[in-house]
Amino acid sequence: MTTTIAVDGLVKQFGSFTAVRGVSFDVAAGEIFGYLGANGAGKSTTIRILCGLIPPTRGTARVAGHDVATETESVRLSVGYMSQKFSLYPDLSAIENLDFFGGAYQLPRAARLARARQLLREVDLDPDEPTLAGAMPGGVRQRLALAAALLHEPRVVFLDEPTAGVDPIARRNFWRLIRRIAADGITIFVTTHYMDEAEYCRRVGLMVDGMLAALDTPSNLKKTFVPGAIFDVRGEHLPRGPLAELPGVTHVEPFGAGLHVSGSADLRAEQLQAALARADVSAVVEPIAPTLEDVFLAVVARGHAS
Repeated sequence: MTTTIAVDGLVKQFGSFTAVRGVSFDVAAGEIFGYLGANGAGKSTTIRILCGLIPPTRGTARVAGHDVATETESVRLSVGYMSQKFSLYPDLSAIENLDFFGGAYQLPRAARLARARQLLREVDLDPDEPTLAGAMPGGVRQRLALAAALLHEPRVVFLDEPTAGVDPIARRNFWRLIRRIAADGITIFVTTHYMDEAEYCRRVGLMVDGMLAALDTPSNLKKTFVPGAIFDVRGEHLPRGPLAELPGVTHVEPFGAGLHVSGSADLRAEQLQAALARADVSAVVEPIAPTLEDVFLAVVARGHAS
């Protein structure tokens, strides 16, 4: 399988602060690769390096066969980028926006308009719709921004928090488009705070404090970092102490309005229920399948403990 992104020992320092610490990974053509982590973990800095926007301090990275440090122009022509913040012109229509950005890539006008119309149809937008981008709903603007990122036929598309603030239906439709694009052989490199979206990725890298703390398929990450039992605990004013002190319990983490408790394979819901009852707490305890959010919490806890 062809490698379109190859990163080896990547380091980025800003003065005395190290944002990326010796990161290494490869991404294959047509792969949807998830790059997850908390704010400040080094995700966006990595993307900026891979897009040729800032140079690495040490290490190497090649994107679409081009060195990010010495072939920045070739790298930029080989990648598309879509940010969390809508960056197209609000006072232009969809086709006008793509026409403008196609000109920035020096595409001949007839060719770029034909390409723009094709892409707008592919992302389920009407090329002749006169509505200005600033008046479009969030999900529509999102699809327009994706079309703009694909306009110059890049081999790699970077999506940096692309669905932030978009409703669940629009998010689901967006990921349907992403899978279609990847099926055509385009590499998708995506960051997201929505762990359910990361399930769509073939592999996921988890960044903690600038380091790549884990990298594997979603299923293998769950087996590795949440190998035992896991339970969802729901109730009011839930204490963590009575649960954390139980034999076999390894992690008790806040999860939404409740707690997720993980532990050894022989841990039972009845044990958790009894511990809470002894603390005069009423709660519902149910065994559940682990999620990537559970994985992320386990990876972060392991990183802070080391």
